[in-house]
Amino acid sequence: MTLIETLAAVKPGSALAEAMEKRAEILRLSEAAHDAVLLPRDPGGLSHGLRAALAARMARQNGNQALAEHYDALVKRAAENATASLARPGTNVDDPRTAEIVRHADRLTVAPREATRGHIEALRSAGLTDADIVRLSELAAFVNYQVRVIAGLALIGARQ
Repeated sequence: MTLIETLAAVKPGSALAEAMEKRAEILRLSEAAHDAVLLPRDPGGLSHGLRAALAARMARQNGNQALAEHYDALVKRAAENATASLARPGTNVDDPRTAEIVRHADRLTVAPREATRGHIEALRSAGLTDADIVRLSELAAFVNYQVRVIAGLALIGARQ
């Protein structure tokens, strides 16, 4: 079973499981996207631990504790103590660069329509490269996609 199927509590042999078997390629690609976004060979300026902590934070902001716990495990595996606290919304951040990253991740999760060119400029001013800004946006898009797919599948599964 994939992470999405597990967290959506898809029951083996159910009508939902059978329907998902017909969409196995989408699930496979979602797993590959997970690894590419969270554990890339070249993380650039966003370490694996930072990515995992932000992903856990986003999952919590969306009310998906099981997904947050999955990302908490990745935070522990990365063994980056400095980023672990970021997994909890409301954490104070002293480092200006990290604070701007967290603000943007929160914005993309809670109020994505409010993101502006000015926010991108703030990330650049904080020292992020354009590639890292794209990486951060990809992370937010992926985690928020996961949350929505899991929620939808869980609702469908609950009706069976």
